[in-house]
Amino acid sequence: MANHPTIEMSPFVPSPPEPSRQASMPHGRRPWLMARLDSLLSESLRNATPTDLIRHRLMVGAACILLLFNSLFLLWSIIQGSLPLGVMATVAGLGYLVTLLLAHRTTTSTPPAMLLLVTISIGLVGSSFVDKNPIGGAHAINMMLPALAVYLVGPRMGLSITLLLFAALGLAHPLYRADIGIDTSAITLEFIWFIHLFAGISFVGAWGLGSLHSTAREAAQTSLERTLKELRESESRLNSVIESTDDLVLSLDREGRLLTVNSGARRVYLQRAGIVLEPGQLLFHHDKPEERKAWEARLAQVLQGQRLRLEQTYVEGGPRLVLDISMNPITAGDGRVVGVTLFSRDVTARREAETQLGEMHRTLVDVSRQAGMAEVATGVLHNVGNTLNSVNISTNLVTDRLRQSRVSGLARATQLMREHTTDMASFLTADPQGQKLPAYLIAVSGQLQEERDALIQEMRSLAESVEHIKSIVSMQQKHARAAGAVEQVVVPRLIDEALRLHAVSFERLGIRIERDYAKVPPVYVDRHKLLQILINLLSNARQALVDSVTQDKRLEIHVRRAPEEGPLLIVVVDNGVGIAPENLARMFTQGFTTKKTGHGFGLHISALAAAEMNGRLTCSSPGPGQGATFTLELPISAGEQ
Repeated sequence: MANHPTIEMSPFVPSPPEPSRQASMPHGRRPWLMARLDSLLSESLRNATPTDLIRHRLMVGAACILLLFNSLFLLWSIIQGSLPLGVMATVAGLGYLVTLLLAHRTTTSTPPAMLLLVTISIGLVGSSFVDKNPIGGAHAINMMLPALAVYLVGPRMGLSITLLLFAALGLAHPLYRADIGIDTSAITLEFIWFIHLFAGISFVGAWGLGSLHSTAREAAQTSLERTLKELRESESRLNSVIESTDDLVLSLDREGRLLTVNSGARRVYLQRAGIVLEPGQLLFHHDKPEERKAWEARLAQVLQGQRLRLEQTYVEGGPRLVLDISMNPITAGDGRVVGVTLFSRDVTARREAETQLGEMHRTLVDVSRQAGMAEVATGVLHNVGNTLNSVNISTNLVTDRLRQSRVSGLARATQLMREHTTDMASFLTADPQGQKLPAYLIAVSGQLQEERDALIQEMRSLAESVEHIKSIVSMQQKHARAAGAVEQVVVPRLIDEALRLHAVSFERLGIRIERDYAKVPPVYVDRHKLLQILINLLSNARQALVDSVTQDKRLEIHVRRAPEEGPLLIVVVDNGVGIAPENLARMFTQGFTTKKTGHGFGLHISALAAAEMNGRLTCSSPGPGQGATFTLELPISAGEQ
């Protein structure tokens, strides 16, 4: 899409239309005849299910037609002057009228339907008895009544009408004909009995077939209506879920035409592109040619059965919008792909948060590097300061020795000798001062020898201190280069360099260092990050030992390989103040510290640096006053083993 966001579509297709109830339609939309029939029904009967509505219409339609025919029959009976037929037609007409009145007022169709069936039965039975034809009760038209009874009132109640016909026409009518006598030359009584009994059995057979058909049809209709109801409920729930989400949900056919769309998609398209989404329209029709071509290619790919996941950024039509889009095929029952669903989720806030998090992480890394450099610089300054104290002491000692030197006495002795150059012999033998001069020179010579040896020793110590300062500064310069370069590092050697930065401090504090270095292969890591971690661990251990009241202050450093050729382990153990159990889980949390002057940054940065090297930094402690153990795990690839 060019100006509007791509939308993820849901895998649902247009819902099937709900079976319409024509009784609820306006009259203008129904056929004229159906409208007239519905006007004869009560509101309850008009609002029945479609199947029952057809039965109700047939009932009042049959009543109207029979009422019309009955009116013609009544007119014919009056013309013929037949009183029995007239009475029978009048009774039947009243029955049809009452049927229509009941249908217009009742809430159930059973009373008017039963009245209609009874009225028809009375008419058929009455006409059979009045008719002079002895086999009129076996006429084929009578077979309609059982089928109509089953259809209108159901198999059970229809059976009562059928049995009534069986008794009246299959049994009572032959007896009636036998009593009034018949013309045996035309037909025998046995034949009449056979015909009417056979007709009665046929009535029951017609009822049975009608019942079987009605039961099967009602079962199928019930199953269909139950299925449709479940389908409507399922669709309603699905629509409710889809409409309740702010995600964009759509579905397309194979040509890219819209099948379904939720309100979230409509809203986004309208706000950003001014497009009103409607089913049937081409979704990508409004895109730029190159973007439309790209979406058509994706659509073709999904129509081949593949699933796609992509992320699109849109800047036109509003603020920056980032959508996480998922495209999935819609398959038919035979496995054919018939469409595509699109689901799109707005991940703009998440992407912005990730960007900010990345920037914060970079800032944190920069700060950590600065903190590491500051830590190194602090160690350098601390050790240089301690060494300078030794230099200062040596300098003061040399100055004091020179100030107290007997060189000035030797100068006075040489001056006396210079004054008595002409009478040196008499001066040394006769003069009291001259007599003491040889002994004095011998004593001064010994003292000057001792002074020279002491000064040489102090100058040697001073030279060692200066050399130590040079070594510390050189090491700091070695590790002060830009971080980030991965190189091969011999871990024990790097640990010794870190210890050298703290050597004077450990020595002055009386901390005993115990090294346990197993033979391990070198690792490929960022030297600066590893040194930073080691310096932080050694600094924390030194502080824990300083704060401890134990006399035997001990720091152990172990380097070994984890079992089964696992990662390289650097274990720093001290017997200092220890860690409280409630603080163990928070040791690497930013800002957490147990030091009075701590900033809670060193261990947090060290844990981050370990993670960046695909390693892990952990700590453990038996409890306060029982020391602590910090373990750094570093991976060793197969190539370096």
